[in-house]
Amino acid sequence: MPRLIPSLAELDGYDRLPDGFHQLLTPPEPEPPFHDVGELERTWGCRWGADDEVSRLRKVLVRQPGDELAAVRADAYRPGFDAFVDEGGAWHWTGSEPPDLARLHAQHAGLVAALRGEGVEVVVAEPLAPRFTKAMYVRDPLVTVRGGAIVGRLAPRMRRGEEAALTREAAALGMPILGTVVGSGTLEGGSFAKLRPGLAVLGTSVRCNDAGAEQLRELLRRIGWELLVVPLPGFVVHLDIHFAMVDRDRALVNANGLPYTFMEELARRGVECIWAHPDEPWALNLLTLAPGRVLTSESAPRTAELLRARGVEVIAIPYDEAHKNGGGVHCSTQELLRDAAE
Repeated sequence: MPRLIPSLAELDGYDRLPDGFHQLLTPPEPEPPFHDVGELERTWGCRWGADDEVSRLRKVLVRQPGDELAAVRADAYRPGFDAFVDEGGAWHWTGSEPPDLARLHAQHAGLVAALRGEGVEVVVAEPLAPRFTKAMYVRDPLVTVRGGAIVGRLAPRMRRGEEAALTREAAALGMPILGTVVGSGTLEGGSFAKLRPGLAVLGTSVRCNDAGAEQLRELLRRIGWELLVVPLPGFVVHLDIHFAMVDRDRALVNANGLPYTFMEELARRGVECIWAHPDEPWALNLLTLAPGRVLTSESAPRTAELLRARGVEVIAIPYDEAHKNGGGVHCSTQELLRDAAE
């Protein structure tokens, strides 16, 4: 086959070559592609991201809560909501007791200690301005897949800006940014899950709209991934309060928060459902550390027993104070790196 680039010895026979011809001495190399593991490691330092939700977790990002929730005022309690609600939309806190900041800090420190005890590298993000009362929930600003992160767009004004801060954190670590949701799209990471390599699901909701879903579908299509879009009922915020992969082909499910057609699709795709106890809503907001091994809140003991009976190892930690701000273990962690799926 003819060669575009002659050898240097052959080029010596020319007294003049086209301007810029020397560029072909370092020719373009589109192959191997960006997502080739060797290419990622050579160019970006490691493979980054994750193929799924269950392979061995190696690196996560967290942000410690500060004193921002001291803004919650006792006179803002609304019995009809059973919550403290700021009329200006700057914060809300569920339950009839104001935040116990010492307890919240201790429980988050326990989360970090549990992760490190499992051999997970924990990266701690910089604190944000006091107005960001939900910033400890680092799951929402980004979606991670193999090779990097996709930047979402948080729906409520009170959280807008966390995306930029977390993007800077991820990029500073060397993680590639694969795309950003723009326009009027809204997309939050708590409503995204990877079912297996190449297949993900997004729950559209009060926080994740159709425009965000379509942008995510296109970004994933470019890397060869399929996206299932599941409309969540009522005022359900995120998928991760009703669904969690706990093993390569097993999921913990709260059926009351999911469409029946999605559960049918799970069965069709070979995913077995384990039914969570219906009285323990925070049981599903867990973090899978390895296939069949999860980190969860100790506020869901009956679901933990159901999981253990099915051969899933459960590590339970105190985390109930964090729930009152609207998030759990899964919400509080952003996966940066998992082992390659087997």
